[in-house]
Amino acid sequence: MMNREVRLTCQIAAAPGPEHFTVAETQIDGEVVVRTDYLGLAATYLELMRPDCGLPIPAWQPGQRVGVMAIGTVLRSASPDLEEGDLVQSMSGWSTHSAGPAVSYVKLDPEAYPDPGHYLAQGPTAYYGIAEVAKVGQGDIVFVSGAAGGVGSLAGQIARDLGARKVIGSAGSQAKADYLVGELGFDAAFDYHHDPLAALKELAPEGITVFFDTVGGALYDAALQVAAPGARFALCGSLSTQLGGAPDRFPEPDRAAAQARQVELLPFSCHHTPEQVSAWHHHFRTSLGQGRFVYPRTVIETGIDGVPGAFLSMLRGDHRGNVSVRLA
Repeated sequence: MMNREVRLTCQIAAAPGPEHFTVAETQIDGEVVVRTDYLGLAATYLELMRPDCGLPIPAWQPGQRVGVMAIGTVLRSASPDLEEGDLVQSMSGWSTHSAGPAVSYVKLDPEAYPDPGHYLAQGPTAYYGIAEVAKVGQGDIVFVSGAAGGVGSLAGQIARDLGARKVIGSAGSQAKADYLVGELGFDAAFDYHHDPLAALKELAPEGITVFFDTVGGALYDAALQVAAPGARFALCGSLSTQLGGAPDRFPEPDRAAAQARQVELLPFSCHHTPEQVSAWHHHFRTSLGQGRFVYPRTVIETGIDGVPGAFLSMLRGDHRGNVSVRLA
C-alpha cells in the first residue's frame, strides 16, 4: 500500500522551520495495515529532533519518520486479534498509513469517549505529576504554569478534582487566562508577561503549597518566592527555554534557595507505563461522565503535508489545550 510520511531533513540546532521537514512516499505492508485518522502533537517532539537531545531515548535522525502517537482504523488484518474497522493506537508517527505486527497496535474502545481524539490527551503526564508526584489533596493551593497548554490545562483540572482549595494558572495572554477561569474552572489566572511575582502575591497571599511547572524561568523564580514552607514543586518541563542551546533548555533549579524555603523539588518524567495510562483514563472517563471535566483541545484538520506547519504553530503558542491533527 502507498503511504506518505513526514521525515526530518536535518536535525534542528536552533529554531525549527518548514525546511526541517519533507514528505516522502513509501510502500508499506505487514500483518496489520492501518489508515491514520488522528495524530498527536507535543512540544517534547522538538527535543527529539535535536542533535544534542536531552531525553533518555534516541533522537530522530535525518531521513527518519517523525512523530509518535497516532490513532487509526484497521484496513486489513491477518491477525485474529484485530479486525477490519477496529480503532487502534500506535506509535507510528506522522504518516497517512502504517503497517506492522498486531502487537504494535493497541485496540481501543470506540465508545469510551465522544471521539477518538480524546485518546491523544496528554493526560498521563498531567495526572501522574499532580496525583503521584505532587500528591495534591484537600486544602492545597496549586499554581500551574503553562496552564493553557496540553499538559497544564489538564493538570489544573485534575488538581481541582483531587480537592485543591485553590488552583491558579499562568498563560501567555489575557484571553488565555480568561479561558482558564471561565471555561476550565481555574480559580484564578494571569498573563505571565505582567509581573508574575506580583500576581502570585495577590492571588495566593497565604503562599502556594504545590507548583506544577511546565515552563521554568521567571515563573519558577516567582513560585519559589511565594512558596509556603513544605511546598512541593513538580517540575515537568521548561517551555520558556525550549528553543535555546542544550544548557539553556534544561536549567538547573536553584536547589539552595529551595532548601532555604523548605521547598521539595520533584523533577519527573512520565514514561506512559500501562499503569500510568490506565490511571489517567479511569480518572478522565469518570470526570467527563460526571461533568466535572472539560477536555481542552484544538483539532487541526489538514493533509499530511500540513502536519509540520501545525506542529510549528503549536510551538508558537497559537492554540489552546491539547493540539492534534485530524488527517483530511
